[in-house]
This record gives sequence, C-alpha cells and structure tokens, in this order.
Amino acid sequence: MIKLDGKDLAQRIKLQLKEETLGLKESLGKVPGLAIILVGDNPASKIYVNSKIKGCSELGFESFAHFLPENTSEERVLELIGELNEDERVNGILVQLPLPKHVDEKKVIDKIALDKDVDGFKPENLGLLMLGDKDSMQPCTPAGIMELLRAYSIELVGKDVVVVGRSNIVGKPMGSLLINEGATVTTCNSKTKDLKAKTSQADMVIMAIGQAKFLTEDMVKEGAIIVDVGINRTEDGLFGDVDYDGVSKKAAYLTPVPGGVGPMTVAMLFANTMKAFKKVNNIR
Repeated sequence: MIKLDGKDLAQRIKLQLKEETLGLKESLGKVPGLAIILVGDNPASKIYVNSKIKGCSELGFESFAHFLPENTSEERVLELIGELNEDERVNGILVQLPLPKHVDEKKVIDKIALDKDVDGFKPENLGLLMLGDKDSMQPCTPAGIMELLRAYSIELVGKDVVVVGRSNIVGKPMGSLLINEGATVTTCNSKTKDLKAKTSQADMVIMAIGQAKFLTEDMVKEGAIIVDVGINRTEDGLFGDVDYDGVSKKAAYLTPVPGGVGPMTVAMLFANTMKAFKKVNNIR
C-alpha cells in the first residue's frame, strides 16, 4: 500500500508560494493578503485560525485577523466584510465556520466579494466549478485532494468513484471535479441503501461523513484508492472516517489521518489567495 502523503506535498506547495511571494515583494513591492474573521470562542476554530495566521507569516503573506466576540451582531459581521471587500491589501477573506446561530452563514458568504472568495463557497464559484472553469476559486479540500491525486499520477479517466458525503464544502464539489476529469461518480449519503454494495465495487472511495472508522476492510475491494477527509476527535484519539489499520490491508493507496487531506486543505487556501492576488494585479 502507498500512503498518500499530503503533509509532504503541502510543504512543497507552500515552499513554492514562499519563493513566489519573495519575488512579488521585490518586483511589485506588495504581497498577497488574507483576512480571517473568527466570531466566538470555539477552541477548535481558534486553533485553525492561529495556524492560518502562522502560515501567512511563514509564506510572507500579510494577515489581517479579526477576532469578534460571540455576541457580535450579524450586521457588524456583514459590515466588516464590506470593509474588507474595499481594502486593496486584502486579496482573500476567510470567515471561520461554524458561526454563532444568530449569524446567517449564507448571508455572510454572499457578502464576500467574488474575487476574494478564497474558500470557493460562493454559489457563483461552485457553478463555475461545475462547468469546468479552471480559473474559478475551488473549495480548498476538494482542490487539495485533486492535487494529491495528480502528484501520485493517479489516473481518473474511467474510474468508478464513490463519494460518501454530500456537503457543499466537500461532497458536491468533489463529485464535480472528478466528473470533469472523466471519472464516473456516485454520491452517497446517510440514507443510501446498501452502501457497502457500492463502496466494495468502487475503484476509489472518498469518505467525508464525519464518523470515525466508518469505512471498514470488508467495504472496499482489493487495490482500491481510499481518500479519508474525516477528522474525528474521540476519547481514544484522533481518527478519520476510515478504519486505517483494516483498510490498509486491501487498499493500493490510502491517505493517513492526520497528515493526508488536512495539510492539503490549508495549502490550497494559500494557493487560492495567491491566485486572487495575481488576478487583481494582472499577473499570469
């Protein structure tokens, strides 16, 4: 079995971005800028946000962090996004999810300027992705998975792929990206009848449902490619949606958790921010 090492690939992508940023600073006197908004005190969200701020520093990006209290009004959040939309130093705007219940996630995403939507969550970007527009902003996790598959020269044309999970962040855009590359895709969910019958026939299974060790050895065929998007914190530790020990006996390729998809998601956020910077500065 070959381990799909997202950590190593993400480091290479970030090194390339760092070198590019140094060149831009010398030639243009400016660098990509990422604004990050966190509303509330969610401990996991704080960890993610701080890691992204640190990542900006390592790459030479500017970061603009906005930590807002839990009781911040929806109106104020939208007002802040409006200000960041107008700020020329900011190329990307990331609003850390989940938001408090009184703040409408859809309104927040809709407010972000299209050319600063580095998460790729706006309906316009998701529509462009479905149409196969390679210049659009693609959601970071599916885009990172595609980069990982390319790095290991995994051919997608004609592959039977099962995506387990139908979220707007991973499952749906993942299916569209795979279809655009010539794969035959089945999207499953919690209500799918006889899921095992589908996964056990698939050349590739992408797990994104948030249930620890859900995909077991008997649910995959010999030589399958398995991509695990899940990150589940349990009393026994951190696990993906795949039972790694069991599935690794049959899989040809398998992403570890941690160290697989997670680092690629973060790397693609920075890659999207660079893409947005280049677009606004007319750099090819």
